[in-house]
Amino acid sequence: MLASRPNAPRWRLILSFAAIYFLWGGSFLAIHYSLETIPTFMISFVRFACAGIILMTVAWRSGAPRPTWAQWRSAAVLGFIMFFGANGTLVAGQRTVASGLAATLYATLPLWMALFGWLWQGEERPRGRVLVGLVLGFAGVVLMFGGGDTGIDPAGGLLVIASAIFWAAGSLLSRRVDKPQSSAQASGMNLLCSGLMFLVVSLFMGEPAQLHISMISLKSWLALAYLIVGSSVVAFSCYMWLLSVTTASSVATYAYVNPVVALFIGWLVGEVLVMREIVAALVIVLAVALITSARSKSVATESPIAEAALNPRSRWKVLRVFRRKPS
Repeated sequence: MLASRPNAPRWRLILSFAAIYFLWGGSFLAIHYSLETIPTFMISFVRFACAGIILMTVAWRSGAPRPTWAQWRSAAVLGFIMFFGANGTLVAGQRTVASGLAATLYATLPLWMALFGWLWQGEERPRGRVLVGLVLGFAGVVLMFGGGDTGIDPAGGLLVIASAIFWAAGSLLSRRVDKPQSSAQASGMNLLCSGLMFLVVSLFMGEPAQLHISMISLKSWLALAYLIVGSSVVAFSCYMWLLSVTTASSVATYAYVNPVVALFIGWLVGEVLVMREIVAALVIVLAVALITSARSKSVATESPIAEAALNPRSRWKVLRVFRRKPS
């Protein structure tokens, strides 16, 4: 059942949950398709620069003040860790790892959040369900890699895991840096800074010379548009609205639904899974479910935004289209 405020339309709740489940779950396949005919770093440059400009425009039109130099410095640091580092390694890893398996490995993100929160920021030592989830999660990762010729590509898999580690570290660091009050403006600045970083690397790697507009397939164009609009705007807007009208634990279910959706979508388009990979995926999903539910309960007395600060995806804080103005 969907626990929500009485004035939240049920149809809107259903559509919003569908958005964060399926639009985020489909992002991994969209990255795979965009890589077919668009250079690696060029994809991230276009995606993040466009999304950043859109969000900053929305924030400024809503009356957000001009950011300070200190806030731009914070945006550059977070942009480097959370988007340049995390997305760069994810895209590189997906060159050799199927989208569904990449989504499952990336779903280990709550494991790294729990571990780093304890080791780095003095949070409570993992125990109970969190500890069980950590053990299961790492066991699932080991099982996913397998051995010999039956496991996923080790280099690609490690890059995907590195992406989750980058995002977890940046999410924790974001609590300590100076950033604008407007979440749309803060996210837009992070995205724009990372987009410019990807542009520099793309130029250095000679990607513009490799890019031939006429050679980009329709599939890649549609995938890129999906990443900008569907994944970076629509889904995150729905996520922020859901945090304001329903329980944090309900919203947090995306963390273990996304890899299931990604695996299913990958299977539909012909990605092959062996039994060991399926079992490993189930183990990882169970681990994430245990950790996510435990962390949601630990912040039950806090506001939805406080829970969102613990949730890695919420660093994308986006359009306030659905946010009600205080009366």
